[in-house]
Parts: sequence; C-alpha cells; structure tokens
Amino acid sequence: MAEGIQIEFTASMDDNSLEERLLDRKEDGDLKARICEESKKIWRIATPSVIARVSSFGTIVVTQSFIGHISAVDLAGYALVQTLSVRFVNGILIGMSSATETLCGQAFGAKHYEMMGIYLQRSWLIDLITLTLFLPVFVFGAQIFKLVGQQKEIAESAGYISLCFIPYVYALIFNLTIQMYLQAQQKNMIVAWLSGLQFVIHIAFSNLFVYVLDFGLGGAMAALCVSSWFLVLGEFVYIFGGWCPETWRGFSTAAFKDIWPVVKLSLSSGVMICLELWYYAILVLLAGYMENAQVAINAFSISLNIVSWMLMFIMGIMGAACVRVGNELGRGDAGAVRFSIKVLMGTSTSIGLLFWIICFLFSTNITYLFTDDEAVIHTASRLSLLLAFSALFASIYPVLSGVAIGSGLQTKVAVINLVCFYGIGLPVGVVLGYVLHLQVEGIWLGLAFGVLTETCAMIYLVWKTNWDKEVLKTSARLKRWNLE
Repeated sequence: MAEGIQIEFTASMDDNSLEERLLDRKEDGDLKARICEESKKIWRIATPSVIARVSSFGTIVVTQSFIGHISAVDLAGYALVQTLSVRFVNGILIGMSSATETLCGQAFGAKHYEMMGIYLQRSWLIDLITLTLFLPVFVFGAQIFKLVGQQKEIAESAGYISLCFIPYVYALIFNLTIQMYLQAQQKNMIVAWLSGLQFVIHIAFSNLFVYVLDFGLGGAMAALCVSSWFLVLGEFVYIFGGWCPETWRGFSTAAFKDIWPVVKLSLSSGVMICLELWYYAILVLLAGYMENAQVAINAFSISLNIVSWMLMFIMGIMGAACVRVGNELGRGDAGAVRFSIKVLMGTSTSIGLLFWIICFLFSTNITYLFTDDEAVIHTASRLSLLLAFSALFASIYPVLSGVAIGSGLQTKVAVINLVCFYGIGLPVGVVLGYVLHLQVEGIWLGLAFGVLTETCAMIYLVWKTNWDKEVLKTSARLKRWNLE
C-alpha cells in the first residue's frame, strides 16, 4: 500500500512538473506578446512625438546654422540667448506645461474626458501669466548679459536676438500644452504632420529672408517666428474644428475653478524641469568666462545642440512614458505601470547605445553644419568622446522623468535634480574647468558626471516607488478635481 501511495505521489509530482513547464512556456509566450503589445502602445505615442520634437527643435538648429554662416559674433549671441534666456524661460514653460501631461494622461485613463479640455485651458492661463512676468529677461537681454560679464559685442547681439525671440516663446506656450493634451488621448499624429510641414516652411522662409531678400540676422529670426506660429494655428484648427469632440467642449469658466491645485502642481513641475535645463545653460555661461570666450561658447553650444537634437528621440519616449504611466494609473492597474516602465527602459537604453556610436564616430563631421570656423570645429572635436558618453547617460533619466511626470512625482525629482546637477555636477565642472585648467573639456566632464549621478538616483526612485499606493493617490486626485 505504501508503495502504491509512493507511485501515485511520484506520478502526481511528474504531472505537476509537466504542467509547470507548460505554464512556463505559455508565460514566456505571453511575455513576448506583452512586450510586443506594450512596445506598440509606446511607439504609437512616441513616433509622432519624436517627429514633432525633432522638427520643432530642428527649426532652432537650422536658425543657428544660418546665423553661423552670417557672423561668428551673432552665432555666439544666438548661442547665449538660446541656451540661457530661452532655456531659462523654456524650462519654466515646459515644466509647468507638464502638469497638463500628468492631469490629461490620468483623466484619459479614468475616462474623465470632459476634464481634459478644462485642464488645457487652465494651463494656458497659468503659462501666459507666467511668461508675461518673465518678459524682462528678453526685453533687457543686452543689459543682463553685460551685467554677468559677457563681451560687449556678443552681449549687444544677444540683446537684439532676445527681442526677436519673444513671439517664438509665446507660440511655445500653446504648442507645448496642445501637444501634451493631444498626446494623452493618442491624437498627436496631427502634431507630427504639422511639425514636419513647419520644418519645411522654416527652411524655405530662412532661405528667402536670409539669402534672397538679404535680411540677415533679422530675417533668420523672422523665419523662426513665422514657422512657429504656423504650427500653433494648425493645432488650433484641429482642436476647434471638431476633431476632439469628447475632450474639447469649448471655452468654459470652469477653467477658473479649483485652479490653485493645478498651479501648485505646475510650479513643482516647473522647478523639476527648470533645474534640468538650467544646468546646461549655466555650463554654457561658464564657458563664456574662458580666455577665448567666443570659441568656447560656440563649441560648447554646438556640442550641446548635437546632444539635444539626438535627445529629441528620447524626449519622444519620455512623452510616451508620461502617457502610459498616467493612463494605467488612471485605470488603476499598478502591474501594468511596472511592466510598462521595464519596456520603456529597455527601449531608451537601446537608443542610447545607438547615439553613443553616432556621437563617437561622426560628431566632428556634424559640427561643420553649424560653422566654418576651424577653431570652433577643433574645440568641438575634442569633446567627441565626452559627447558620446553624455548621450548614452542622458538617454535614460529623461524617460524616468517621464514616469515621474505621469505619476505626479515632480517634487521628488526636483530635489534629485538639485542635488545631482547643482550639488555634484556643477562644482565638478568648475573645479575641472578652471582650477585644474581643463577648459571646455573640464566643464563637460562635470556635465557628464552630473547626468550619471542623476540617472542612478532616478533609477533608485522608480525602483523604490510603491505603485499600488500611487494608484490610490491618483484615484483620490481625480475624484477631488473632477467637475460635474
């Protein structure tokens, strides 16, 4: 009898082992299918976002290229304004607009469609008031740059360019918020088409104004403003024309109700993004204090723009991270959030490795697109290896920032940015660049070290986050802010 029991038990164990092996195979198949399905969802959001961001940022780079072939002084002035003034205000606007991304993504997941249009209008109000308060940064650009010790001729050129940037930054408010609003409901393909058309129009107008009509620097800046507002007007036509019937129900006084919680979320979002963007801007400012300031600024800003243009791809993944995390939190599925984060990280790391190869092999050749000055090209070429590793490190933390935006963790990320960028990266750059006399390479080493520590800290934050608790927080927030 004991033998019979033993045989039966052994047979049962064999059956169980077989079932477990079959289950494991099934789960492996399901895992592959889940990864493919999640990747489709990510790229359905990310592809239009990448096209839009690359095209929009491309207009900035194209303008820099045109100005670089007009005057080396104007190129340095443009570099200062674009990487300091515009990045300063842009950081505030992008950060505050990311509140729209958080709220619209979560509202769409919870099927509170009518609130998305309200959130969009609230963002317009908050951002317009904020930008108007910061207009003196552009109006008194020349005086500000002289005050911080920049060379007189570069500061005066930067002052003129600052004034020309004002229409552009106002257009930026609407473009940023509308893109986030449409992206949350997976309707951002229209933004990709409009952005691609904007890029073509920008090149055409730049050639017309700079070379045909010979308007010089003013013509290059005019082309930038015209193409930017073309994009915004196209987005207005799409929204107001009835292509978003569930989420846009016209202008409403409800946009003025319960606006203070949105202001607080916008401020924390603004601080988070500002600390990232200002970090790069301050490093460009430090380059302006070196012996050959014009060459240092141009080389540093060109290298930074190369990385920034490549990072537009990562920013597209970042946008997908915001939407996917926000949607799943709105639906109340913490497991889906965790799985989506893993797929997002695998995708961004693969792209980062590709960028590492491109920067390492072709960065010097790319520099020729921006300038004919051999001194600038030689200085930029010395940064190629550091440029490559910076692109690799910076392919990870923006996606994790997108996860934070989608879940409303902006305040925690702002603290991480403050410590890693300003407590670690910036001091290291100053010591290496000025104390140890490594010049531009030293400043860039500080930049890379700050980005590396930021990446490690963000990985730890996301790993330690309890996503089940975040689901409960999201549900409570949506119920509190929903308007009948």
